[in-house]
Amino acid sequence: MKKFFVLCCLLFSPLTFAFSEAELITLLQTPQNVQGNFTQQRFLKSLAKPITTQGKFTLLAKKGLLWQMEKPFTNQLRVKTDGIMQWDGKQWVANGNMGQAQQISLFLGLLSGDISGLKAQFEVALSGEAKNWQLTLTPSSLLMKQIFTDIQIQGDEVVKAIVLNEKQGDKTHIQFDHIQQNQPLAAFAQSAL
Repeated sequence: MKKFFVLCCLLFSPLTFAFSEAELITLLQTPQNVQGNFTQQRFLKSLAKPITTQGKFTLLAKKGLLWQMEKPFTNQLRVKTDGIMQWDGKQWVANGNMGQAQQISLFLGLLSGDISGLKAQFEVALSGEAKNWQLTLTPSSLLMKQIFTDIQIQGDEVVKAIVLNEKQGDKTHIQFDHIQQNQPLAAFAQSAL
């Protein structure tokens, strides 16, 4: 009877059903590609209304991220291991904005499930379950402490929302929708990545 009681305690323990970082990494790294739309709102202390941008994104496993802003103007960025480039209409040109480069590289890690890379600069706290999880990143490195108070990521099979809370009081909220996994890539995305 004691063995049965111990077995029941283990089977129904909250720790048994906890969603782990390893499971999150596996979940986010499973698709070969993820595509969809994004809406990004940048809330600046100095402005009454947020700056809103919209567009499409393509994340290709182990290749990179294509970020295609469509509104309020057109701009295409790609993030790969060789850096961040901007499309000038004819070719990819190096983007010299280092602040933006750090944010986009961080963003690539967030979308692709590179938690080990994030742990080098953040304390990581995961809650929820596979169908509804939240990851809270609290800066631990000196550089990230100067930029962020925290980063909140929410999702299910894929990342659905990211909130970047900055030290000076500004905030960026990115919402993803119409997300598709493992679908054929558009010609531009194929050539870019």
